[in-house]
Amino acid sequence: MTDAKDAPKINFGKVDPKLLEILACPLTKSSLRYDEKAGELISDKAGLAFPVRDGIPIMLIEEAREIEQ
Repeated sequence: MTDAKDAPKINFGKVDPKLLEILACPLTKSSLRYDEKAGELISDKAGLAFPVRDGIPIMLIEEAREIEQ
């Protein structure tokens, strides 16, 4: 059995606030917000969550997941 302290941690990485200021949703061109807990950039207007892997936002619509609004 694995202890929680021994479990691998997912490294979403931090998103640079200056980068967040210039990024936009590729579908709606609206602003994004960063969900640090989920490690995703959220486009509320499109209802999409874009993953962040090792601090790099993956801004491909086909990589995004739909979120409930």
